Amino acid sequence: MALASAYDDAIWEQIGDGDAPAHLVDFVRSLGAVESALDVGCGDGRLTRELAARDLTAADVSVVALARARERLVVGRLVELDPGAPWPLEDGSFDLVLCSETLAHVQDVQQLLSEMRRVLRPGGTLAITTPAHGRLIAVRIAVTGFEAVFHPLSPHLRFFTRRSLTRLLDGMGFDVVSARRRRGTLLVTARR
Repeated sequence: MALASAYDDAIWEQIGDGDAPAHLVDFVRSLGAVESALDVGCGDGRLTRELAARDLTAADVSVVALARARERLVVGRLVELDPGAPWPLEDGSFDLVLCSETLAHVQDVQQLLSEMRRVLRPGGTLAITTPAHGRLIAVRIAVTGFEAVFHPLSPHLRFFTRRSLTRLLDGMGFDVVSARRRRGTLLVTARR
């Protein structure tokens, strides 16, 4: 097991059961029905189960999360990913790739986005949710200090604004269709 996987396993051992926030559920449901979907960083499957796909794949680096996802999901395939390694998935095999609340935790975002683009079929949809960091967060940091806003032991490695995430996706060969903020979360869809 890779060190990064052990770290993620330790986090998932402490996360309680529950449902995904309603605004994330609404976003995932709004993506519509597709033939094949991949949930990257699926965690315990809270949002995976909201995807409308005939062929459903849930993937994560944490075996603890995947075991919990297996309990939650009645259909679909589970795939353990090795952080930083190519995925054991075929090129162009998914109509939809969901990456919810994961991007901020990844060391090599370029590698992650490259793999998502590789497994997404041409014209397919990439859907991303991640915490939104814009002007209000900047003001809070200026007033209260960085540590008051972001705990030093937080597992977040990256912080995105609508502009920075849109530029990143454009640079990685995606066409951003929508990038909006809702309840402190960026909700982004893009096409390959």
